[in-house]
Amino acid sequence: MRRLLLLSAVLPFVSIAQLPADEPPKPSDLPKPVQLSAQDDHRRMMELLKIHEIRRGADGNPNSANAANRDESKATPYPELPDPLTFRDGTPVTTAEQWQKRRAEILEDFDREVYGRVPRETPKVNWSVTDTVNERVGEIDVVTKRLVGRVDNSAYPHVTVEIQLTLTTPARAPGPVPVILEFGFILPRRPGAAAFPQERGKAWTQQVLEKGWGYAILSPNSIQADTGGRVGGPGFGGGAGRAGEAYQGLTTGIIGLCNRGQPRGPEDWGALRAWAWGASRALDYLETDKAVDARQVGIEGLSRYGKAAVVTMAYDQRFAIGLIGSSGAGGVKLHRRHYGEKVENVAGSGEYHWMAGNYIKYAGPLTARDLPVDAHELVALCAPRPVFISVGSLQVEGGWVDARGMFLAGVGAEPVYTLLGKRGLGTAEFPPQETALVEGEIAFRQHEGGHTVGPNWPTFIAWASRYLQSPPEPEKKQ
Repeated sequence: MRRLLLLSAVLPFVSIAQLPADEPPKPSDLPKPVQLSAQDDHRRMMELLKIHEIRRGADGNPNSANAANRDESKATPYPELPDPLTFRDGTPVTTAEQWQKRRAEILEDFDREVYGRVPRETPKVNWSVTDTVNERVGEIDVVTKRLVGRVDNSAYPHVTVEIQLTLTTPARAPGPVPVILEFGFILPRRPGAAAFPQERGKAWTQQVLEKGWGYAILSPNSIQADTGGRVGGPGFGGGAGRAGEAYQGLTTGIIGLCNRGQPRGPEDWGALRAWAWGASRALDYLETDKAVDARQVGIEGLSRYGKAAVVTMAYDQRFAIGLIGSSGAGGVKLHRRHYGEKVENVAGSGEYHWMAGNYIKYAGPLTARDLPVDAHELVALCAPRPVFISVGSLQVEGGWVDARGMFLAGVGAEPVYTLLGKRGLGTAEFPPQETALVEGEIAFRQHEGGHTVGPNWPTFIAWASRYLQSPPEPEKKQ
């Protein structure tokens, strides 16, 4: 085990309660964001939790002495999962009305122990269209809007958050269209450049447009940086890093803005919950855009953004459908599986910022077995809406992200879907690669490729067409 030294340094905190409450704060009255390295912030959180050490995570190198387990016979040291259809007091859930109360219990456990709590009040977001372009994607004429969601920072002007979003819809659509919202990357526009980076084969964006749908790209890092603090930085109150480099960490972004530049408490939200909050604010905008059928907006993401996509789907019931790509630990993979990436990896200083501080407890002294919830309940929170679980091949990525562990989360969520009158995967037997389980509202497919959703897009679109409907063409006059 690697011992972590606890810090004796005193943070330069300033109590917000000591500031005048009867008038808007002046920047000169407020402390600037505390600057921490990710390692120091992680140790600070361990000190708050009174943890002296955590267990080492699995190593992705198969030749390592601490290599991630890929032996299925050793994968389930904690075979019993929490029952999503049993209240905390042991009462069974037998009706849809009871499920709503049980759902609230599960959300509370995820808030407190896994993803963290969103503040009761968050700043307003004011959306504006900064650019509108008529262009072509493949053979389809489209309209692309670039938008900025400026978050009100009047309560703490030291932190600025401007959410970046693009929206592309068919130019000749006869009415509002379904839209797939992706956690992705927005690249600077260059004259004559393709509307979206090319993929092998037909890009997913073109496939979506050919169905008569639109797509939107949301930049997660414009909501909250994907780091706990400066990596390898100088620590508490530390310097500015490389010349011209702006500090990024949990004391900036939407989390830092809500905390007025101060570090998190153990129950405060992490980056996954912050990205999900940003997706909800993007949906707020889409509800106002006449080109979009906001009742038919899906959410999609890959890897850490796959984690964010399922968190978004679970918490915001306005999203109609989800495509969850290779989300692994902290996403759809069961925490109680000892296979590939583990709780200890996510709780370490490189990834802890995705989660609530309390999550670190389950890497030492507690274990995954002590978690009050698991990933099958995260999928269950999406019910009765359709969710597609996507993963790559065992040879390329499935051993690390645990393809079977994600499949089993879908299996574990099925009783909730059944209670609500929907169908799940329909089997507990792990299917062969390239076999699509798409008969129910929970779908699963393991493609032959690597860390990508790409090969599963055609299957997803065909499956999603049962739920998302393009606007009908107007009848031609005789």
